[in-house]
Amino acid sequence: MNLSPDALLELTLAVASPVEVADRRCIPITGGVVIGAYNGIVLPGGADWQQIAADGTIEIDAHYVLELTEGTVEVESRGLRHGPADVLARLAKGEIIDPSLYYFRTALRFKTAAPGLHHFNHRLAISKGERLANTVRLAIYEVM
Repeated sequence: MNLSPDALLELTLAVASPVEVADRRCIPITGGVVIGAYNGIVLPGGADWQQIAADGTIEIDAHYVLELTEGTVEVESRGLRHGPADVLARLAKGEIIDPSLYYFRTALRFKTAAPGLHHFNHRLAISKGERLANTVRLAIYEVM
């Protein structure tokens, strides 16, 4: 995924193997990179708690922290990933799949005390995602 000119940020999240917990799974976020209007890293220690429906739709509930050049930002991201059963099966095997073949979107909220980033506290963003074997890429667009 290339950062589109109208995207605010692109995140590349490094993820570990899923941990199955009852009827959900937890995907640990082990780090990552932030590029775009702001640059920095994704701190290790976040997670994506997922609920998987019978049709393969995944409800995403991720929580993690960005360490940007200007300061620290907490991210809460909720969304959906779904698509045809064969595409979802290939994604589950770690295959690289054209992101236009499945739907992967999240709504993001940000929280920060960093003086130069206070505007993040009053913004919503939408991401378009791509799942790879050990990473997730999110192109994030500010909702105006």
